[in-house]
Amino acid sequence: MADWKLTVRDGSDVSRLSFDDLDSALEQALSRIEQILDRPPLGTVKAIRDYEPEKLVKARIQVSGKGFFSPPTAGVDVRGDNSLLGFAGGVSRQPVEGQTAAQVVAAMRETLSR
Repeated sequence: MADWKLTVRDGSDVSRLSFDDLDSALEQALSRIEQILDRPPLGTVKAIRDYEPEKLVKARIQVSGKGFFSPPTAGVDVRGDNSLLGFAGGVSRQPVEGQTAAQVVAAMRETLSR
């Protein structure tokens, strides 16, 4: 049974991968973040109101460990303007530092290694 799960929500597509070690999961997470950042930013979405790209989430990449009630969890939201918002925690999220994909993944590693 794998110890770590990587969940990638890219638009309406959801994929889940399992890994035996944290390094492999984070390496794949970094790769997926970089692939998503290579695509152009989203435009403004007009619905009942206008949603600017920095308010939209283009993709969410999340790594979680084992545990029933509160497994170690950290991830990153790739915003519509290609900015990154790293977080730690599942239900109640705390922001993590980092401007680049590598910095956010390093902060995720620190959070998940505790």
